Amino acid sequence: MNELNITIADNRDAFEPGEELTGTVSWRLERQPRAVELRLFWFTRGKGTEDAGIVERMRFEPATVEETRSFRFRLPEAPYSFSGKLISLVWALELVAEPLKQAARQEFILAPDGREVRLDRISSEALK
Repeated sequence: MNELNITIADNRDAFEPGEELTGTVSWRLERQPRAVELRLFWFTRGKGTEDAGIVERMRFEPATVEETRSFRFRLPEAPYSFSGKLISLVWALELVAEPLKQAARQEFILAPDGREVRLDRISSEALK
């Protein structure tokens, strides 16, 4: 059985723009991967066209069938994590074993004060 894991330092799930995100990735695979890659990216979910953007990649080559590696990313200034009635923007780390097409994902919040921007709150406050 293939296992891929992402552990963010201090089990954090919220960060501010420009902050450093660190942690470890580990995997135990049934066969030798060509490479294992960790991706820092954002994506949208909800109604309408979904979008995604990879901000940075970290490749672990050569990769053996079982390893633990450290990672460090400097988070960008934007876009912020947000949630609305029709669409949300989510930040995540994704660990992918190539060419095995195995993956693990860890979502987190990137926004001022580490708080997701709630579009429904902004709309109701703007109407007052």
